[in-house]
Amino acid sequence: MNRAASTQGKTAAGVLLPALPDDLRKQEAHAAVTEGQPVISILARERQALDRANARQGRTVNFYDDVASKYGSRP
Repeated sequence: MNRAASTQGKTAAGVLLPALPDDLRKQEAHAAVTEGQPVISILARERQALDRANARQGRTVNFYDDVASKYGSRP
């Protein structure tokens, strides 16, 4: 009974989640296409942008996993 009351109190108190880092909200722009530039150059810059976006997604997952481990998660 004591445990149930404690759990109910924690639930009613609410949880303040940490702020999401600003970097994780950023959208990655496509590489600019400039007339006369070699296609391989544009492709290389596009791949760099994709690498940055994938790294950001990885940081987002790590952030979420850290929050979930501290506060728990529901299935």
